[in-house]
Amino acid sequence: MSSVIVMQLRYAFRLYPDTGQRIALSRAFGCARVVFNDAVRAREDARKAEQPFPKAGELSTRLITQAKRTAERSWLGEVSAVVLQQSLRDAETAYRNFFASLKGTRKGPKTGPPRFESRKDARQSIRFTANARWNITDSGRLNLPKIGAVKVTWSRTLPTIPTSVTVIKDAAGRYFASFVIDTDPAADATRMPATDRTIGIDLGLTHFAVLSDGTKIDSPRFLRRAEKKLKKAQRELSRTQKGSKNREKARLEVARAHAKVTDARREFHHQLSTRLISENQGIAVEDLSVAGPARTRLAKSVHDAGWSSFVSMLQYKAERYGRTLVKIGRFEPTSQTCSTCGVKDGPKPLDVREWTCAACGTVHDRDHNAAINVKTAAGLAVSACGAPVRPGAFPAQREETGSHGFPTEPRAA
Repeated sequence: MSSVIVMQLRYAFRLYPDTGQRIALSRAFGCARVVFNDAVRAREDARKAEQPFPKAGELSTRLITQAKRTAERSWLGEVSAVVLQQSLRDAETAYRNFFASLKGTRKGPKTGPPRFESRKDARQSIRFTANARWNITDSGRLNLPKIGAVKVTWSRTLPTIPTSVTVIKDAAGRYFASFVIDTDPAADATRMPATDRTIGIDLGLTHFAVLSDGTKIDSPRFLRRAEKKLKKAQRELSRTQKGSKNREKARLEVARAHAKVTDARREFHHQLSTRLISENQGIAVEDLSVAGPARTRLAKSVHDAGWSSFVSMLQYKAERYGRTLVKIGRFEPTSQTCSTCGVKDGPKPLDVREWTCAACGTVHDRDHNAAINVKTAAGLAVSACGAPVRPGAFPAQREETGSHGFPTEPRAA
């Protein structure tokens, strides 16, 4: 009996709470933060006393049920109990990730121990699961327990009933509702047009991407274009007095300017990745290391391009829509090898954008040649006899899409 593969995605929509709802949300953010910090403190106290870590059930009883009966924590009863329980789960997950990182069983960079949250943190969030009895009203408002029916701007229809909703307040003071949706990749794959095309992608700074078919996609350079406005806003912020109302206004201006850049970059990545997934059955890309270039004089341009975010979008969309994504090793000499005869011609300085192969005399555009080699190295290229040049491509690895980024879906799929 075959099991149905379920993939989780997030759909984010802008919220517009009124004054009373903003106060209620602020109260909920604060209560969730206090419970999280109490859980971290209880774990740290147990560690210092060389005692076993308290279990989740024990923490729930002590930090929520019993705490509500005390004068110091009686105000915890003013918010939904589900929000407090989810905050404890977040602390539990943070410790689990930390210990997995110490053991080396968790992928990615090392994760530090959970830290205490602050009311001054740029991002505040609370989560409501199905048992919190939240719902979407007939008028299209999001009805949250002990908060009320909040106005939502719906940019599209939710494909299925959400399993949970996270309410987020970002650094720019904007509110969002992020819904978790369970989707079936097999059903989603039928929405994509049938195609046998394959493509190799060379990501860079001169052009954001050059494709193996010769297409060049310019880099929008969102951060570079907004630098003048950002510098002015940051200069105004530096001139204000700490703790003053003017400083908070100036901080919001800086945050909104950065949010505008981030939103524009994300939208560009979504549109391009959706287009590439729609038009191609197989996609090859280099497994780039951003950490190295991010420590050089090219750091600002590297971060402005957002390669990692773009490749992550390609990965989860390939999995969702039944496409194939292949990542080749970052040390593959794609810029040194002639895509015509296969002779390795050696490394070249970055300012060399065009070169001639010494073996066969073919004149190469550096990035186009690299994109062709990326496709060949991934096994997506086909030889004259019709056989793959390398072994077949493998499906993109599955991961819980949408749990770290926000929002994770394009506005128009």
